[in-house]
Amino acid sequence: MGALPYPSHLRQLKTPALPTAEHIAEAARALTAGKLVAIPTETVYGLAADARNPLAVAKIFAAKGRPADHPLIVHLPNAAALSDWAKSVPESAQRLIDAFWPGPLTLVLRKADHVDHIITGGQDTIGVRWPAHPVAQALLSAFGGAVAAPSANRFGRISPTRAEHVHAEFPNSEILVLDGGPSAVGLESTIVDLSGDQPSLLRPGSVRVGQIEALIGPVLRPTDAQGPRASGRLLAHYAPGKPLILVGAADLKHRLAADQTGALWLSAGPLPSGAHGLALSDQAEAYARELYGALRSLDSQAGTQILVLSPPSDEHWAAVHDRLGRAAAGSGLGQ
Repeated sequence: MGALPYPSHLRQLKTPALPTAEHIAEAARALTAGKLVAIPTETVYGLAADARNPLAVAKIFAAKGRPADHPLIVHLPNAAALSDWAKSVPESAQRLIDAFWPGPLTLVLRKADHVDHIITGGQDTIGVRWPAHPVAQALLSAFGGAVAAPSANRFGRISPTRAEHVHAEFPNSEILVLDGGPSAVGLESTIVDLSGDQPSLLRPGSVRVGQIEALIGPVLRPTDAQGPRASGRLLAHYAPGKPLILVGAADLKHRLAADQTGALWLSAGPLPSGAHGLALSDQAEAYARELYGALRSLDSQAGTQILVLSPPSDEHWAAVHDRLGRAAAGSGLGQ
């Protein structure tokens, strides 16, 4: 299908055979017909609908159980399409677009007048990005428009980074799933709000705040209650069904010494002696890429809780800490 390569700032992973041109055409027809399509992106898999069709977009909220006031991110077929969705594009936004699009960066801007409030959660701002995944790009090109696409999972649960995760979230559904292999980044996009007087970081991601500030100057870090509502800003999010507890270095010996029958551990680097669970890379990029898959695996195993050894605290790990904190806050609902 002439799939596009990833930009140089994203790591290319081995993937299964990508969807054929016929698969892409089928998915584009489904979007045109107002149906939902699960699409691979470099961040996580998204649950997509025609962004210009409010009835189709409403199906996203119904499928996910998503609150109506929680805004969606619009995925663009190219940077030129931004003018169809944003009222204006400030210079700071253009600098970030030139540096990081296509890629895992969402910009919050003032919405164009025609944009339906179902996408924005009733706000006058809109989140937009141009995804880098070749399958997403091929679909958006074939469809000829933009899609609204939050993560393809039940609201508040662990985001999917493989096609099989989407099937597990929506068994027996009519959602068409395009398999683009494992997500190269594995965490949701960085979200930067440029709709006001001062840039604000609404959600950390693989595009780090230091990289952003190098281009546009100081960026505020508002609390979750400040600034526009945006995807992933609720306290409880990205959560497994088992209780998830973050364990710092000071509490490690106590946790290991206590009776933790049925506890499953997750660590950056080797597991602590005597712990059972999964050991991920001690490098932030690789850890982030595998985090959601590891949480899904531990959640599916016999065990009473998930203990996560807190990873390093430098800027490279900011997005991981954000997701783990929200996962801990929302965990345990499956018990």
